[in-house]
Amino acid sequence: MTDKRKPQKPFQSMVLSSAVLSYLVGPILAGIFGGRWLDEKLATDPLFMIIGLFVGLGGGIYGLVRLLGHYLGDEK
Repeated sequence: MTDKRKPQKPFQSMVLSSAVLSYLVGPILAGIFGGRWLDEKLATDPLFMIIGLFVGLGGGIYGLVRLLGHYLGDEK
């Protein structure tokens, strides 16, 4: 019985895991720090930080879904 799976490249899993990590951490941190900066400028202490957190989380999840869809071949 032969194995018909394609051999994976050695660094493919490392690249995918670092991309997933960057999609999860990067937008969230950018949203938090951007929100804190706006809170300092506008004196609305936790409001924009919380909004930035949720916007960053949504953007990170959207990017992660697109990345995994492209990687798994589900995207047309």
